[in-house]
Amino acid sequence: MSLRDFAAYLGVSDRTVSNWEGGGASYQPRGESQAVLDTALSRASEDVKARFADARGMSDAAVSVAGRIEVDSHKFLPVFIGAERARKLRAHMTPSVDAQWLESSSARMNHPEAQDCVLHVFACGVAAFHLVQPHEPATLTDLAVWRYRSYASDLPWARSKLRSLLDEDHTGVPIPEYVLSLYWVTSGPWAGEAHDTALRLLSTPSVLVDRGAPDGPAPLDGPVEESLLATGFDHPDIVSFGVRGVSTGYAGWSGVAYASHSDERSLTTAELVACELTVQALWCFTGHVQQMVEDGQDPSMPEQYGWRFLRAAASRLTTARPQETAQHVLMREAIMKTSGLAERLRAAQEALRESVG
Repeated sequence: MSLRDFAAYLGVSDRTVSNWEGGGASYQPRGESQAVLDTALSRASEDVKARFADARGMSDAAVSVAGRIEVDSHKFLPVFIGAERARKLRAHMTPSVDAQWLESSSARMNHPEAQDCVLHVFACGVAAFHLVQPHEPATLTDLAVWRYRSYASDLPWARSKLRSLLDEDHTGVPIPEYVLSLYWVTSGPWAGEAHDTALRLLSTPSVLVDRGAPDGPAPLDGPVEESLLATGFDHPDIVSFGVRGVSTGYAGWSGVAYASHSDERSLTTAELVACELTVQALWCFTGHVQQMVEDGQDPSMPEQYGWRFLRAAASRLTTARPQETAQHVLMREAIMKTSGLAERLRAAQEALRESVG
């Protein structure tokens, strides 16, 4: 291509390409410029990639790395087991030093397909498994399909694990129901707006999957992902909490997607996980209260976990703290809004208050 044609193909100015060429053989573009070139290379034909590798003296493997997707999948499998069962489990676990106001204990578990698996048990009666599973999917759609298919086995596994820990039969232990993921994106072939679109898709993976397929969740027919990445995708229920130049973060109805651009200034994995665990523990707790109401019962909880406990939880989750950074506040607000937890806390609080007169 001519300089002008190549600039048009990449969507950059003629001057930008001219500056690249003027930098000499040792010059390497930085930041968004490098991402644009990486994306162009990843979308090129195998023949073009091979010729590029030959010209640069690179191996095919080195070329393919530029377009690789690398994602750490964090799954959360919470279930309400009751305060008494929680007390029984926590007697053999390590108290969480960073639990702050939501008292909990944790222990590592063995999971057949997870790099790491930790069971968190909250004193209020919720148990939550946290599974870490690194992935290098060929496409975002592949990751979305894997998510839905793997939950089909992970949820029964969690129930069976709790049953063995509590020494109870299957009927006495409910199966986890709330499904939410956190994707920590470490590498991807996207640049510019396509990068943001990719993370928005990860926060709402259902748009890439046919969950009603005869043989279970499957990719939607046609190049849906490619089309959405090219034209853009957004939804009013997706909330951004990234900070320009620091991070890209989105919370959606199915989970959270986050990419760090500055390790020193962005949120950490531990901070995101801690927020998710708190939100999901309380979601599960309020869901149990709601179920009692819908079953025609007067909801009841141990006094220390009654309506005052929920009032305190709502205040802590919706009020900014002096020690919090702006990113922490944005993250918490985004997750609270997309999860709908604030409304559930209010409804459960009112139901428990009415039940005690």
